[in-house]
Amino acid sequence: MSIPVSELRQSWPRPSTPRPIVIIGAGGIVTDAHLPAYRLAGFPVAGVFDLNADRAREVAAKWDTVAFATLDDAIATPGAVYDLALPPAAHLDVLQQLPDGAAVLLQKPMGRDLAEATAILELCRARKLRAAVNFQLRFSPMFLALADAIERGWLGDIVDVEVHLNIMTPWQLFPFLKGMPRVEIAVHSIHYLDTLRALLGNPVGVHARTVGHPGTELAQTRTTAIMDFAAGQRVAMSINHNHDFGRRFQEANFRVEGNSGAAQVKFGLLLGYPTGEPDELWITRRGDDWTAVPLSGTWFPHAFIGTMSNVQRFAAGGDDRLLTGVEDAWHTMALVEAAFESSALPAHPVRSAP
Repeated sequence: MSIPVSELRQSWPRPSTPRPIVIIGAGGIVTDAHLPAYRLAGFPVAGVFDLNADRAREVAAKWDTVAFATLDDAIATPGAVYDLALPPAAHLDVLQQLPDGAAVLLQKPMGRDLAEATAILELCRARKLRAAVNFQLRFSPMFLALADAIERGWLGDIVDVEVHLNIMTPWQLFPFLKGMPRVEIAVHSIHYLDTLRALLGNPVGVHARTVGHPGTELAQTRTTAIMDFAAGQRVAMSINHNHDFGRRFQEANFRVEGNSGAAQVKFGLLLGYPTGEPDELWITRRGDDWTAVPLSGTWFPHAFIGTMSNVQRFAAGGDDRLLTGVEDAWHTMALVEAAFESSALPAHPVRSAP
């Protein structure tokens, strides 16, 4: 029996009347993903601000928009949605300067740790900010389709989920990570932790170990984690960003198995980042062959259309909730915090010979 994969949802509805977007921050993620996504979607970009004025002017010229001279000028844009593409340490300061009730999309992570995430959450509550965190992997065509397949019951009850990365990440593209005490889980695997929560709910516990590598100066580039979700589910993550031995045995997969079907995602973007390979999603039901889902887009930039669409539609009343709103994103930060806390603890000791 063929699986009707063409029926699966792969995109988020667009806002009927998009608001102007003010981008605060002009780093690589803005030119690699935010601006390409907004141009593709036809979203109006009012302008960009960065503390590095030359960088802001360079980005604005390339993308045919305005470089704001000051943060106050950027914030003063009428009816704007604010896209804070900033390092986590800068979120609180900028949020405090936004008008009450503003619509905001925050770059992940939601602060540097759970204490900052809590402060951001409390500020957003007090100022009635309609704020979401840019956990865009949930909105990628492959994961919208996967979530739809699970909701349709094609996989049955989920019993096993595993994220496996064995890749070579070009850390030189991210110089701001040097000196940060929390790296791999906080800025990369946080995507998988958030997506696991979206698919399975909140875990009750985690065992984790995150470590560096002699070939890099970063605090952590490799992570192993086991999470406790529902009884009978095995959920694991094995991440290695330092497989510098060619493409042959590199892998970047997200596997989900149920009692009546299974799915496998290939993170093509991560294989030879930033050029990458095509993303893939395969689905099977017991007794059927594996079927490739023809994807309508990629993680970068298409997923960034989804997060901004959700914020815009929520602000206009078209969506009834923010999928990655700060209330929900706080729980992802709590899982990140628990993983780092677990990693700092010794493993259960193995007894010595009598």
